[in-house]
Amino acid sequence: MTTDRSKGEVWVFAEQEEGRLSEVPRELLGKGRELADRLGVPLAAVLLGDGVEGLCKELIEAGADKVHLVEDPALKVFRGKAYRHAFVELIKEVNPQIVIFGATHMGRDLGPAVASALRCGLTADCTDLQIGDYTDPKTKESFTNILQQIRPAFGGNIIATIVNPRNWPQMATVREGVMKPLEKQAGRTGEIVRHSSHLEGVEIPVEVLDIVRRHSSVNLKGARIIVAGGAGVGSKESFKLLHDLADAIGGAVGASRAAVDLGYCEHERQIGQTGVTVRPALFISCGISGAVQHIAGMQDSAKIIAINTDKDAPIFKIAHYGIVGDLNVVIPKMIKAIKG
Repeated sequence: MTTDRSKGEVWVFAEQEEGRLSEVPRELLGKGRELADRLGVPLAAVLLGDGVEGLCKELIEAGADKVHLVEDPALKVFRGKAYRHAFVELIKEVNPQIVIFGATHMGRDLGPAVASALRCGLTADCTDLQIGDYTDPKTKESFTNILQQIRPAFGGNIIATIVNPRNWPQMATVREGVMKPLEKQAGRTGEIVRHSSHLEGVEIPVEVLDIVRRHSSVNLKGARIIVAGGAGVGSKESFKLLHDLADAIGGAVGASRAAVDLGYCEHERQIGQTGVTVRPALFISCGISGAVQHIAGMQDSAKIIAINTDKDAPIFKIAHYGIVGDLNVVIPKMIKAIKG
């Protein structure tokens, strides 16, 4: 048990379903490694479930120094009260200084519930996390090595840095796709620490009878080439041009929020602050003005080509190549050149 909170571990919630880790814990461990090294403390993954000990090796190879393992049949599937109770008791036992969750359906449910139970702060949907110092402007009290939780605010028009210097642990949920996972280190060793779930006598009011999944046919996070359209595409029918271009170059089709709101394409294709974050090798932007909310989700693409009729569109400021023109003229020429 850690009594000096500044020596507490950095924790990452290792979200799993049906005994499989998603990419999110690996992304969070990449950032967690950076934070833990800066603080000089261990990086730990927290793994809750039943029969999931085999995942510990994956988490250690992804960067964790140790895994706090809590197994109980009541944790086999995610149920908010059971997970919250086990997680809160584990925090009370070990006293970490930082706890990070993915901003997934599970993380957005569990993180705030844990923070509420512990009466500590939590910043949602962060796009970056850093360690820095802070001085309270009112009391002039200074704090060192505080977690700086960075996220867009006011519709993405400003970037806010939020700190929680007094009520620990410092907690945040982090958007999917914004953190880079470390390279897998095969054979890396670490410590597995087993803990009680403390669920004896705890009434869990929800019983899971069946799980029905609808698998998405769109995988923008895994696409190496993305052709994305915005309101400037003009109509749902015109979006077919983007699909034709994507088919010609082996890419996937994405969209800005404006295009989704107009009904031009499905929400699962939305890229940006309220959609997915992508880092393809090539991103072709078609009829997208370049609002900060959209740019936040694609600015780390290796190469960006922008097509827009407005030569002053903000998208051109981050594009590597810009084409000022009508996409209904430009895209057919691109397809013809590619096929030729």
